[in-house]
Amino acid sequence: MNGRIFFYAANGDGSIEWIGSAMIWGLIALSVVNIVLIAAAAISNRRRDMLPPSEAQELRALLASGRRRDAAELAGRGRSDLARIVSRTLDHADSGAEAMLRASEQAADEILSHRLRALEKLNVIGQVAPMIGLFGTIYGMIVSFQGVAATGGAADPGILAGGIGTALITTFWGLLIAIPALSAYALVRNGAIAVSDETLAAVDEMVSLLRPRGAADAAQEV
Repeated sequence: MNGRIFFYAANGDGSIEWIGSAMIWGLIALSVVNIVLIAAAAISNRRRDMLPPSEAQELRALLASGRRRDAAELAGRGRSDLARIVSRTLDHADSGAEAMLRASEQAADEILSHRLRALEKLNVIGQVAPMIGLFGTIYGMIVSFQGVAATGGAADPGILAGGIGTALITTFWGLLIAIPALSAYALVRNGAIAVSDETLAAVDEMVSLLRPRGAADAAQEV
């Protein structure tokens, strides 16, 4: 089989079938976008960027030694999810441990929601690509049946092959896009949720380092 069949649709006489070919090239372009989005999702949701071990250790050490202001400054300079949550949490330190826990949970939910919204692009592509492929399948079968009708039921196999080829190729590209997109969406999404929960647990542990002193003692440190 000539590999070129995967990049355009042909009529029974060998000429290019433009509508089917446009759908195929649209799916090919969508596959490129899909690859870029998968790579971007994997890079932007790396665990080491969300919950850096060295940063967590340094923040924990500062809070354990009572250096709340230094911990707040370190968190304010950080760009990780951990640093952003700790910064928001320490902003409520004067209100007590319960207020800090509520602030940390709210910050974690906001950050995670932002990450999940960004990942929805992969989910949309994974849902839409098979629909485009199905549309191409239906179109290709219509073309084939029109060939049969035009010849009174005695259509040349070459004429049928054009429409059937369009149907199968568009389905192929639709599935080729959807499977990686939905797989990456599920894997990255679950990973982001797991790291978010782990980050929140780490912040709760840091808050517990301040809890014994109470809000009044914490305020005196500032």
